[in-house]
Amino acid sequence: MRRALQLARRGAGRVSPNPMVGAVVVRDGRIVGEGYHLYQKRHHAEVVALDRAGSRARGATLYVTLEPCAHWGRTPPCMQRVAEAGIREVYVAVTDPSPQVAGQGMQYLRSRGIRIHEGLCGEEARRLNEAFFFFVRHRRPFCLLKLALTLDGRIAAPGGDSKWITGEKARRHVHRHRFLYDAVLVGIETVLADDPSLDVRWRMRKRIRKIVLDSRLRTPANSRLFQSGDPVWIFHSCPRPPDSPLAGRARLVRVPQEGRFLSWPAVLESLGGDSINSLIVEGGGQVAGSSLQAGVIQRVHFYYGPKILGSAGIPGVGELQVNRLADALAVSSLQVRRLGRDFLLDGYLASS
Repeated sequence: MRRALQLARRGAGRVSPNPMVGAVVVRDGRIVGEGYHLYQKRHHAEVVALDRAGSRARGATLYVTLEPCAHWGRTPPCMQRVAEAGIREVYVAVTDPSPQVAGQGMQYLRSRGIRIHEGLCGEEARRLNEAFFFFVRHRRPFCLLKLALTLDGRIAAPGGDSKWITGEKARRHVHRHRFLYDAVLVGIETVLADDPSLDVRWRMRKRIRKIVLDSRLRTPANSRLFQSGDPVWIFHSCPRPPDSPLAGRARLVRVPQEGRFLSWPAVLESLGGDSINSLIVEGGGQVAGSSLQAGVIQRVHFYYGPKILGSAGIPGVGELQVNRLADALAVSSLQVRRLGRDFLLDGYLASS
């Protein structure tokens, strides 16, 4: 199963809106076939592994990180292919929560006399596809809040200078995660101050959807956002959007305003409706604060550089309306990682 999980990770950033899945066929103690899923190649991991095993699959054991699918989509149901191959035993790490599967794949295999074992490396398999599982349950993207901070929690000097708080290794790690996610979001103040490209600059290229929260449609039409040709969405609250060159360069989506900020539930519902499973929220401070206050963040990546700016610097997180320490947002499952001279705090909002 650990080999199957290792294979599944090869699909990272290349399977959405599907989950990452790995499969291994074992006969007489030897691996005779293995596979993983890539969206553009269509075939699911089990089918790839069974095809490679060929006739050796008969009487063999299949290890798969996610329950074999039970429905027609772009491919036939994998459960039928597993049964037809003559597999005698299946180890499944975790059940597929999708309504069209949800245990039906394993039920079908049991009805064909195949022994089923559930839960082997289950927690690792769930964490691997945390965005997919969250999306299936809530129909909105799994949200990661990413901030680059000084040791005293500032994202920029008083004049707005923020390049660079962290070093090259930390920035490469950020681009690795952009590759893994479907979309990246910033607020209009970040666009105006930094003119970010929001591209994926990693060892593999990928189109990523770029999201801007811009209530009054102030995004410049010559922003670097548009240079890569990646799709850009701009959320706004203008009753009648003015004639603007933005209309030909981005998808303009009107959503309600809640107080000073655009409605986070409306933004995420719209993204979820376009099958965006995962979203990186990259700030600035007001966006970070409003997203945390709205309770839409599931995971945080705080990159800390060894610098101190003092109270005049721009805070990384805006107002949360927390008046007592007992009401502070709690972060769980916290891990710390060194990235050159910097370090990363990786954790989950306890409420999620």
